[in-house]
Amino acid sequence: MDKTKIESRLANVEFKEQEDNKMVLEGYALVFNQETLIGDEKNGFIESIDRSALANANMKDVPMKYNHNDSFLIIARTRNNSLQLTVDEIGLKVRAELIDTESNKDIYKMVRAGLLDKMSFAFTVSSQKIDRSGDIPKRTITGIDRLYDVSVVDLPAYDQTSIVVGRSLALVDTELKAMDMEDQKAKAEVIKKRIHIKTNY
Repeated sequence: MDKTKIESRLANVEFKEQEDNKMVLEGYALVFNQETLIGDEKNGFIESIDRSALANANMKDVPMKYNHNDSFLIIARTRNNSLQLTVDEIGLKVRAELIDTESNKDIYKMVRAGLLDKMSFAFTVSSQKIDRSGDIPKRTITGIDRLYDVSVVDLPAYDQTSIVVGRSLALVDTELKAMDMEDQKAKAEVIKKRIHIKTNY
């Protein structure tokens, strides 16, 4: 697995506390059809996630983490049904029932106090559309290959109206170059088809 291709985004959502004795967190880790600026206006792009992007995504074993941190204890997991992921018309809905550990108690208390109220998700892309007709390129993610985790996060890099990139701007630049290469390949394929059609007459 090439970890440089794994992306993460912050979703502007709220967790909801259950009215019983269980420690349950609910929210949306991913929201469809919401545009957000990745990077900045000069060196970035506008991104949105298509409503069908999760149709064929691998979500068999997804952990809930804190800040995508591998060294922090896992909060919940789909494998043991403590984490439930549901795709609806809004996006990817998350419901996590936390087991009674000290770290989970801390997370739960911070959510309840409003210190933590955002989620992020780590993923790889299987298909996308690029529109360069405007001043800023627009990227629509039409297919997510695999969902690696959903995470409770505490330090968003941008304001609340944005889904925040979890990568450095250097990686954003690398991705823009990759998008350019995809555009060039697509154009080359069109030219090849045209040549093939002409030579067959």
